[in-house]
Amino acid sequence: MAGVLIIDDDVTFCLMLKTLLEKNSYRVTSAFSPAEAKKIIQETSFDVVLTDMRMPDMSGLDLISVIKKYAPKTQIIVMTGYADITTAIRSIKQGAFHYIPKPLNPDEVLNAIKEATSNNNHKEKTLRRTNPKASLDYLEGFSNQSQQLMDYVEQVAPTPMSVLLVGDSGTGKEYIARLIHNKSMRKDQPFVAVDCGAIPNELAASEFFGHIKGSFTGAIADKVGHFEVANGGTLFLDEIGNLSYNTQIQLLRALQEPVIKPVGSTKEIKVDVRIIAATNENLDEAMENGRFRKDLFHRLNEFRIILPPLVERKSDIMLFANHFLDQANAYLNKSVLGFDKTIEPVFLNYDWPGNIRELKNVVKRATLLTRGDYITLNEIPAELYEKSVLDNLAGFAQEKSEPELIRRALEVAEYNKSKAARLLKIDRKTLYNKLKYYEIIVPEKN
Repeated sequence: MAGVLIIDDDVTFCLMLKTLLEKNSYRVTSAFSPAEAKKIIQETSFDVVLTDMRMPDMSGLDLISVIKKYAPKTQIIVMTGYADITTAIRSIKQGAFHYIPKPLNPDEVLNAIKEATSNNNHKEKTLRRTNPKASLDYLEGFSNQSQQLMDYVEQVAPTPMSVLLVGDSGTGKEYIARLIHNKSMRKDQPFVAVDCGAIPNELAASEFFGHIKGSFTGAIADKVGHFEVANGGTLFLDEIGNLSYNTQIQLLRALQEPVIKPVGSTKEIKVDVRIIAATNENLDEAMENGRFRKDLFHRLNEFRIILPPLVERKSDIMLFANHFLDQANAYLNKSVLGFDKTIEPVFLNYDWPGNIRELKNVVKRATLLTRGDYITLNEIPAELYEKSVLDNLAGFAQEKSEPELIRRALEVAEYNKSKAARLLKIDRKTLYNKLKYYEIIVPEKN
């Protein structure tokens, strides 16, 4: 029976969590302070420690150091509110195994403990989640959606099944395709990625199957197609819905036989290629409209994985942001330490229509622009936070006077007058006049 220690100064919360775990056959001990936890850890061994980040007398990060000192093999799961996610990520880098955002989801707690107790290679897993050089440049998230996604990858990767990845632009479809390839028995063979939307219809057959010299105008030399290049490995067809109907027919034949015939050649070439296709289009609708062949769809759709948008994975956002900050520091030869406390609520409240790709670009740009140790609102695009700030200011304005509203806008804008004027929806000159009229003194920026 695995032993679990719960550390939290909220007695009622501890008792509820203890009841949940004991019902699931865990041996559970509770500690209501870091000092009590330290004493218990020195006397009793545990498989897992569940600890809150905010407690009196000792910070969560200091407590992790204590646990690691006396019980280096014990897995640590941090429980934290969204407001402390950045600190929680620091705890992962300091040796914690996982973090779970509050309010806790019982299934998520049980899954995290199960993973912690069954993980015989903790160091490698932690490295994969926090190291910017993680496999494939892809970071596994902690949200339920991310864990489900990775579970699907683990299940389908060793099989020969074709995979259809469905998700909005920027959700990481090519990363997942590469991950499936690298976890498959074909990992030592080629991975060939093809952007189907970039292939002209008249050249599609040549691009996929190759051609021989002189087979058409412009064919000045023999060309090897994508299928032959990927032979023995994986062919990733990105934005498969962009292929013309005629090209779909040719592609279907190559998958069914499986043989290809270069344009202008009478010789058939046998190929062994695993197909992973991706789309941000509704292929069901495309089939109904006659734009996509049903037989090709069913050939590709042996196993479908839906990639969730970033807005549905809020508990992953700051984890990804810190990961991309590490990457940007290395790429730009900078040493930005982290994000100012004003950034996290902005990132969590933004819709991220460009998903993970947009977040990565925002962090890279901000890293380049940052002159100090931390990324602030001054280094991120205004559209990320202006709507949220404007909504807050609108509510603030209903209860406060105009001078108080101006002071609040200045505070939010970190006393940048141009930015404050935009938030107030007035021009800079009008703001200066109001500052003078209300005798509002604006602190000088350091």
